[in-house]
Amino acid sequence: MRARTAALVAAVMPVTVAAAAVALKAGHWELYADRHRIHLTPIARRSCPDCRGAGGWWVGGANPEMEPCGCWAERRELTLRLLPPPHRPL
Repeated sequence: MRARTAALVAAVMPVTVAAAAVALKAGHWELYADRHRIHLTPIARRSCPDCRGAGGWWVGGANPEMEPCGCWAERRELTLRLLPPPHRPL
């Protein structure tokens, strides 16, 4: 029974990882994961008519600044904490 369960998990894992990669790409998210957290950051959409995937545009003037596009800047970043960060003595 354990061998059968292990074989089933081994067969399902690549499919699950591939499905997660497709979902992240379709939703325009960037994934960062380590043992302490999983962090999802929105990225600019290549099909955006305003920025065309650049993420924003430069606003001229005396001090030029980058104006972020709403296709990514108005979306929240998501963080899921897994383990507490290591305690470091002062």
